[in-house]
Amino acid sequence: MSKGPGLFSDIGKKPRDLLTKDYSSDQKLTVSSYSTAGVALTSTAVKKGGLSVGDVAALYKYKNTLIDVKLDTASIISTTLTFTDLLPSTKAIASFKLPDYNSGKLEVQYFHDHATLTAAAALNQSPIIDVSATFGTPVIAVGAEAGYDTSSGGFTKYTAGISVTKPDASASIILGDKGDSIKASYLHHLDQLKKSAAVAEITRKFSTNENTFTVGGSFAIDHLTQVRARLNNHGKLGALLQHEIIPESVLTISSEVDTKALDKNPRFGLAIALKP
Repeated sequence: MSKGPGLFSDIGKKPRDLLTKDYSSDQKLTVSSYSTAGVALTSTAVKKGGLSVGDVAALYKYKNTLIDVKLDTASIISTTLTFTDLLPSTKAIASFKLPDYNSGKLEVQYFHDHATLTAAAALNQSPIIDVSATFGTPVIAVGAEAGYDTSSGGFTKYTAGISVTKPDASASIILGDKGDSIKASYLHHLDQLKKSAAVAEITRKFSTNENTFTVGGSFAIDHLTQVRARLNNHGKLGALLQHEIIPESVLTISSEVDTKALDKNPRFGLAIALKP
């Protein structure tokens, strides 16, 4: 909504996505289509071990309102309403689930050229209030977030971070887990189209003196196929292949193996997203 620093959740997002997004050990099929009335329909089926679940979602935009309704196999109806520009540079997001009437949540986001503020509250008898603030520019941003439980009178979380984003690189440092961990990450694009990249991330847990170092990358074999890989100092090696079968329809195959326990079976995942 503006050319400001973005949300606090955007800090460290690019390196994090390259190392974690689409890696899975499940089997997933997603089919998306559009109705003549402009409703986007999405059906998803997921097999997790021996359990199969699924849902059907409908997304419709009416003027400045985005309506997202989802029904899953547990008969839970999830609804999200997104209102843009009710006030200048402001977005409001209301979500709730049925039949759980205490699941409601309201979030307000305010965007400015040099700051982004958010506030969210769970609409139940003992709400948890989350707030975040980010200051800076699209190049450098500093921010923090906190969660407060009104029933216990204590903080559920507080996190701070800083990020630097350039056309060919992105770096961030995040102090999280109520000050118990620090994470530094760096991503560098290897081509102008940003199809290939290298990434490194190190996390230190102060309470246990444990360090986790992860390196990874992505490489475009051609304009339809991309491979990704990651490896951490604990010996977990993951690999992923994505291929665009037809325009906007993607096949993803992922796997993870513990190189320090090769007697264990590797984990495999398969996802197909079709947009006829």
